[in-house]
Parts: sequence; structure tokens; C-alpha cells
Amino acid sequence: MTDKRLTIAKDIARIYCPLSETAIRELASILVPLSFTKGEVVMPENKVCDAMYYVHQGMVRQYYYKDKRDLTEHFSYEGRIVICIESFFKQEPSRLIVETLEPSLLYAIPYDGLHRLAAEDNEIELLFRKIIEHALISSQEHADSQRFEDATERYNRLFRTKPEIILRAPLLHIASFLQMTPETLSRIRNTAASTRSEK
Repeated sequence: MTDKRLTIAKDIARIYCPLSETAIRELASILVPLSFTKGEVVMPENKVCDAMYYVHQGMVRQYYYKDKRDLTEHFSYEGRIVICIESFFKQEPSRLIVETLEPSLLYAIPYDGLHRLAAEDNEIELLFRKIIEHALISSQEHADSQRFEDATERYNRLFRTKPEIILRAPLLHIASFLQMTPETLSRIRNTAASTRSEK
């Protein structure tokens, strides 16, 4: 086992759930490093999500097609997990696509290996639950933002809670994620920047 995989396992434990050294080594043993260039597809449409992916370097997005439009559902970057939850749990093909927005180094946590460890080790089971809780809460917060906030409030929330997306993701994808046109997003960004500069 490489020291790098141990380091990544420690990072995952630090972010999501403290683990003993034994559990960290168990987690490290199933991690699979995957390197991608910008614009590469990590998981294509109609593929079973057979792993969750920890983003060590870079940025990825999840998206889908509706009425021939490319709609962004989620961004992940350093220290975050990307997972197609329904496909992962049902082990059925997903309509979601995962692609890199930057050169990226991901660590796959395979479905089979994770479930095997979770069945054997309560610490890994708790880590698994914490990761899923985090993903579900993040998804719910985004859904509530779309339901209850106007365009400016949605942008300000994203700027406040996940500024990396604002700084690094293409404008077109951010607009799609916030369910607004690029023109509306540009106007809101300019207004917000002016307001901050006046303070």
C-alpha cells in the first residue's frame, strides 16, 4: 500500500468521520487513484455508478440532458465526494454524467469494497453513512435554494458557501446549476461585485 493512499484515507476521515489507524488502513486498501485531463468523462450516461469518487485535485461536475439541453446538477472539488446516489445504491444505470472541468486526480471508493468493509467494521460503516448524509443534505439545500430563493439569493448563497465554484467553474455551467440564463448570472455577478466594492 502506498503512503499516498494512506494520506488520502486520512484526509477523507478528517473531513467526514474520525477513524482509527486500523480503519484508515482498511479504507486506504480499497482506494483506486484515477487521473483525468480537462474535459474527460469520469462516468458516462447509462453506466452504473460502481464507485464514489473523492476529489483530491481538480474539479468535476455532474450533469444530464433534458430537451437536448445540458443541465448541471452538482460540482465537486478538492476534499469533496462525487456520487450518483440512486445509481450507486440500486446498482442500476444512471442518466447522470460526470466530467472533469480541470485536470483532476480522483480516488475511487468502489461499491463492492466499501460495502464489504462496512459489513466488517463499524467505523467504516459510520464513515459511509456520514458521506451519504453529507451528500443528501447538500442536495436538499440546493433543491430548497431553487424552490424558495430568487436568482440573486441563489447566487449569493453559492458565493458565500462554495466560492470555489464561482471562481473556477465556467459561467455557462454555473448559470445552469443556478437555473438562470448566463445573461442573468452576468448581471447579478456585476451587481454583487459593485456592492462589495462599495462596502
